[in-house]
Amino acid sequence: MSSELLALKGVGKTYGTVRALQDVSLTLRSGEISCVLGDNGAGKSTLIKIIAGLHQHDEGSYTIGGEEVRFGSPREALDRGIATVYQDLAVVPLMPVWRNFFLGSEQGMRRWGGLRLDADAMRATTREALAKMGIDLHDVDRPIGTLSGGQRQCVAIARAVHFGAEVLILDEPTAALGVKQSGVVLKYVTAARDAGLGVVLITHNPHHAYLVGDHFTLLKRGRMAGSHPRAEISLEQLTTEMAGGSDLAELSHELARPSDSRNSSGSSGSSDSRNSSDSRDSREERPQP
Repeated sequence: MSSELLALKGVGKTYGTVRALQDVSLTLRSGEISCVLGDNGAGKSTLIKIIAGLHQHDEGSYTIGGEEVRFGSPREALDRGIATVYQDLAVVPLMPVWRNFFLGSEQGMRRWGGLRLDADAMRATTREALAKMGIDLHDVDRPIGTLSGGQRQCVAIARAVHFGAEVLILDEPTAALGVKQSGVVLKYVTAARDAGLGVVLITHNPHHAYLVGDHFTLLKRGRMAGSHPRAEISLEQLTTEMAGGSDLAELSHELARPSDSRNSSGSSGSSDSRNSSDSRDSREERPQP
């Protein structure tokens, strides 16, 4: 069995009088993709911020490798192997790919009494790291802003893998992408899983989640609405739970057009009329004794 990387048990978070999360639990193992699904306002962003060390939880426990933690900053989480790729990617569009790859972790060398960037080494490392993930990007000197959204996501994933992340948190990586680019990103998400990382995939798209996920946690208004291993839930069931389940059925009933009910009763009345007419005709055609 793969080792447990992180676990949240009964985690809660309150902002003033607003209860953003309540009694949320999540376990992530190496080589596993755990998908967190929920509509806007479900608490997904708050959960990310707690795992990534941006905010601290008020209730419950958060453990890394069995050790309880309470991070004071994202840097502390990163030092423990937790890398987060946010939806806006936090890249500098006009900088080349290799500069963004090493942003905040630049390699330097001493020359002429000073410390200078080792650009050649960083370019080579960037090409090598991208190639290991199967990303074919020959020109790492081009501005990263000229890449497609899917390519930028892939560079961010490769960067996290290269710098030793054990846990990769992806915030809506396919939200602004088309079908083809979404497929490319999901391919590299599975590559990160196959490299032994634990991946937390935040999404509101059950179809994308079911393509790659091993476990699914559903949030609704800050609470857990469901927690299912892949083997115990189908895509149809996951989509129904994500869409609201019984709430959606109730809404469909309330929004039903009056013409639908009239047509239904009308067709029923027509059927009764035909049956009655057929009955009279059969009596009239019956021979008299």
